[in-house]
Amino acid sequence: MGIIAWIIFGLIAGVIAKFIMPGKDPGGIIVTIILGILGAVVGGFIGNMLGFGDVSGFDIRSFIIAVIGAILLLWIYRMVKR
Repeated sequence: MGIIAWIIFGLIAGVIAKFIMPGKDPGGIIVTIILGILGAVVGGFIGNMLGFGDVSGFDIRSFIIAVIGAILLLWIYRMVKR
């Protein structure tokens, strides 16, 4: 369930990251959702390494980690594309 949960969290996190960080991104909402999925996975790995745990189901802690990871990757993507 771990990776599937991160993908679902990533889809949602990508949309929320786009609402939190509005702007015109190259690639539009599709790229933002893909960055959300990748951000959720990255956020999950970082959260696991820092001791926050991994995804064992749908809970608020995992969702927050996914959104933070998506925002981080969206920010990095914007800096690189600038």
